[in-house]
Amino acid sequence: MEPSGSPIYNYLSYALAAAHRKVNTSLSARLRKHGLQIETWRVLETLDAGNRLTMGELAEIVLMNPPTLTKLVDRMVSDGLVHRQVAQNDQRQINVLPTALGRKRMMQIRQEIQDQDSAILDQLGKSETEQLIQLLRGIS
Repeated sequence: MEPSGSPIYNYLSYALAAAHRKVNTSLSARLRKHGLQIETWRVLETLDAGNRLTMGELAEIVLMNPPTLTKLVDRMVSDGLVHRQVAQNDQRQINVLPTALGRKRMMQIRQEIQDQDSAILDQLGKSETEQLIQLLRGIS
């Protein structure tokens, strides 16, 4: 709903924030059915690639500040989704690894993420979606 004459709708920053809010709300509802938050999905999806990441590396990828990620990982450890391991290269660092349950939960929710992306693809079209991804990567 765009009130006529409101200048806020002409700002790119606003358009990006509004799109983020809509996608985030929809994705949150999809994941809520599985008892997970978007941030939990980001962690599980990132770890599913099999890389050994430090907490700092993981925080950067999943778009969280390190203290907030630490609290989330604490909950995920309690829920049996991940476990911590001392890094092989540097004993001062900790790697976060998915458990068997974490990998199973990731497989259960992956279809929700793909369905969300498909809905956007259907709305924008393949070419425009690919272009949007490239443009947004350029900003980030």
